[in-house]
Amino acid sequence: MKLESLQAAESKLMLQTYERNPYLFTGGKGVYLHDESGVEYLDLLSGIGCSALGYGHPALEAAIIAQTKKLLHTSNLFFHEHTAELALRLTEISGLDRVFLCNSGTEAWEAALKLARAHAVMLREEGSSIGTKFIALEHSFHGRTMGSVSTTHKAKYREPFAPLIPSVDFVPINDVAALRAAFSSDHCAILLETVQGEGGIHPVSQEFFAAARELCDSTDALLIADEIQCGVGRTGKWFAYQHYNVLPDVTTLAKPIAGGIPMGALLCTEEAAKAFHPGMHGTTFGGNPLACAAAIAVLDTIKRDGILAHITEVGSYFIERLNTLARSQPTIKEVRGLGLMIGVELNDANLAGDIARELMERRIIINRTSDTVLRFLPPYILEKKHVDIAIEALTELLTQHQSALRETNTAVLAGGITHG
Repeated sequence: MKLESLQAAESKLMLQTYERNPYLFTGGKGVYLHDESGVEYLDLLSGIGCSALGYGHPALEAAIIAQTKKLLHTSNLFFHEHTAELALRLTEISGLDRVFLCNSGTEAWEAALKLARAHAVMLREEGSSIGTKFIALEHSFHGRTMGSVSTTHKAKYREPFAPLIPSVDFVPINDVAALRAAFSSDHCAILLETVQGEGGIHPVSQEFFAAARELCDSTDALLIADEIQCGVGRTGKWFAYQHYNVLPDVTTLAKPIAGGIPMGALLCTEEAAKAFHPGMHGTTFGGNPLACAAAIAVLDTIKRDGILAHITEVGSYFIERLNTLARSQPTIKEVRGLGLMIGVELNDANLAGDIARELMERRIIINRTSDTVLRFLPPYILEKKHVDIAIEALTELLTQHQSALRETNTAVLAGGITHG
């Protein structure tokens, strides 16, 4: 089916929740996607951070093919051979004790919110006066379900679905004084993205993360780190919180964990896990044999091939080249990121939208987030030569826009002088 036919069919049949870009991808290899005509596109977004090993990776393909010949689904009423195997890998690399497997990041986050509330109930039964409120961060994004939206800050995600779950207090990211002022024994958890993704690639500061840990320890509240976008290697460590030497009580994972197969996970300490017992939470498809086999292949490939070190090296090179570009481009306000999770903030939202679109026209895939930020979430197998391609294109486009702006300003100035 051709792109035009698909567009017509979707406009008639699909609930209109997406403004799709007018491109039809039919395959891919490495860090490149190709469209129905065979034209290649350098993918620096990897399905919004999901295709960690790129496209057509032999280890991931082999694991998926082998599992499809054995078993796709049993439900969680029974055991299958991969659940404990995957959980062992996740606990070993995270420093946490227990795992819940689901299908997506927003499901993992819902499980985390429920666990925090259940943990508070458990503590109150033991004589604690802890409450059930949450502290979350401004500019946060945690998902699309009602609980996730309730703890997401941006009005455009919240307002269409009000009234939401009450008892969520928002504080500015990295404002330790505001966090301390807001926190009390009424709160059962502090919620944060170790690196905010949709909010514009903002890492939490060492001081803020440490203060959140200290406050939670003071009342037995849970510190919950959303690593759906920044976890499983994206920043050059298995988990972004490992850059800070702060261990949360709970973390949530999804996007890259199974290389593009839908999967999410909640990891937690033994103490937090005590709040759940059989029947309190569940999932039909979560942790199915296919997704688990894919996740094991992703984790084993990252470890075997030294990909964390590669992410650190290429990510540092990418950020260095972007910072060099920023010194010659006044439209670049700031470059932020860790590993291969990078944001370039421009000083104008329209310019950011234009650059994202024009890069796509040059067959380089990124996206714009938080209005003014160009977001780069490439596959972990990205190489420096691919970075150079992106930097060259970005340099040309920003230079062209800067020249056009100067010409416009000159014309306006000249017109004003002539008019005078």
